[in-house]
Amino acid sequence: MSMGRPWLRLEAVLAVVVLGASAAYLGVRDADRAFYTSMSDAARVPAAAKPVAGASTGSYTWDCGRNQDGHRNTGNPVVSPGVAGPAHHEHDFIGNLGVGPVSSVEDLPGQPTSCTNGDASTYYWPVLRLGGSTDHHGPALVPTSLTMRYLGNLRGPVVAMPRLLVAAVGDAYAYTNKNGLARAVWSCSNTPDRTTMKYPICDDGAEVVRIFDFPSCWDGRQLDSPNHRQQMAFPAAGGGCPAGTFAVPHLEISMTYAVPAGRRYRIDAFDGQRYSPLTDHGFMVNLMPDALMERVVTCLNAGRACDDTAGSRSG
Repeated sequence: MSMGRPWLRLEAVLAVVVLGASAAYLGVRDADRAFYTSMSDAARVPAAAKPVAGASTGSYTWDCGRNQDGHRNTGNPVVSPGVAGPAHHEHDFIGNLGVGPVSSVEDLPGQPTSCTNGDASTYYWPVLRLGGSTDHHGPALVPTSLTMRYLGNLRGPVVAMPRLLVAAVGDAYAYTNKNGLARAVWSCSNTPDRTTMKYPICDDGAEVVRIFDFPSCWDGRQLDSPNHRQQMAFPAAGGGCPAGTFAVPHLEISMTYAVPAGRRYRIDAFDGQRYSPLTDHGFMVNLMPDALMERVVTCLNAGRACDDTAGSRSG
């Protein structure tokens, strides 16, 4: 009788031991160890599809800060306008500085912004915290870097987003919903070729990377919808938009966090979601001035790399 491949069994055992030891080192409860992973077990990023002739291959980058001034509260102007959320679920806000605990989308036009190019849109997501002595109330982590970038579409040109268009990525109730809306993307700064939907345990000296990859196909009619998702769709793997939708600038927000070695961390989450990384989510309400949105569209469709970060303007 064949004995199989004993070295493979040994590697599997060692992997379990290493991950278990890492989780214990992070102070993670046994029940939550499945929420963490080493990047050696993470999936490789698939190769990008090739653009077709006439595709919008440009990029546009700008600077809205890192929320270093601590603009965070429990509000969600899209999902629960006029109602403050629970104390254990705060959002980080960048861009529009007028978002408060009971703000609505209608309150945002005309407010100042943290973006250096005049973009008054709001962008927000759950606060990421170090583990504390209670279940969640450790200190909020401020990203060490935060990159705002618009990309084009691999199958053709993009059209301008209308003002007040809402886009959402992920699901705050993904742990209990199990509905396929989870879109969490995490990595480590030294493993950009791998991503995971779990909290990564990064090597010493490497930073935790968090990415929001927003939908970029608009139905051409609605600015928002009852579930805040019907007006926007994700493109197919090759970049094509579903029938009846139009490609708009593809928003990607990425940030890095310096998590101290041996410390656990997790996002603020609603009751019953166990701080699962699957529940990570982000929102955008577009309030770019029309001229600035046209610059974005022109850069993308012309295949130019445009940089409007502080002190830089090219393309």
